[in-house]
Amino acid sequence: MDSNIKKWTAEFLGTFWLTFGGCGSAVLAAAFPGVGIGLLGVSLAFGLTVLTGAYAFGPISGGHFNPAVSVGLAVGGRFRWAELPGYVIAQVLGAVAAAGVLYLIATGKPGFEVGGFASNGFGELSPGKYSMTAVLIAEVVLTAVFLLVILGSTAKRAQGGFAGLSIGLCLTLIHLVSIPVSNTSVNPARSTGPALFASTGAVDQLWLFWVAPIVGAVLGALIYQAVLSDD
Repeated sequence: MDSNIKKWTAEFLGTFWLTFGGCGSAVLAAAFPGVGIGLLGVSLAFGLTVLTGAYAFGPISGGHFNPAVSVGLAVGGRFRWAELPGYVIAQVLGAVAAAGVLYLIATGKPGFEVGGFASNGFGELSPGKYSMTAVLIAEVVLTAVFLLVILGSTAKRAQGGFAGLSIGLCLTLIHLVSIPVSNTSVNPARSTGPALFASTGAVDQLWLFWVAPIVGAVLGALIYQAVLSDD
């Protein structure tokens, strides 16, 4: 099979798993009466999807599962710009497919209301009603830190075999911090899938969850290259 098809398939599946596992935990399990997993459980779910996906699909595609990560890695010299369009398309399709499957499952419950459907938002669509500026700052800063962790964990001098664990736990921590602020994106694909199915108008705010993570990823990559890289 063509190597590009393998990479695109790995990115599709990894992003599908991240979106389905993370958003699925929020939609199906977070508020389950009496035994819901809450914000801590959702945070762990997102981290575990990246951790497991990194080890399963990372050897094939690098395990980006996130357009902002792909852009950041390209800026950081770890990824070829020519490969970026194929990765981004595969990631977005994976996230949309996951949200579609999750929608079919969730609507199988009598009385289910779609609502926000684990989408991201600011203002009235923010879980804590945070302003657009607050959400923008949070998403830029947290994505920048995410890229710093990714680049540092996957550097040649890093301890081999532990990158997936470090990156997964970093995403868990990011969610612990920012679910109340924006429902946590740091990933344009993850934001796109649920927004298409939400009944709250999340699509109208989707632009911020493309712009902020990509700006943050570029910023993180530039900081790493300028200050921390051995290259």
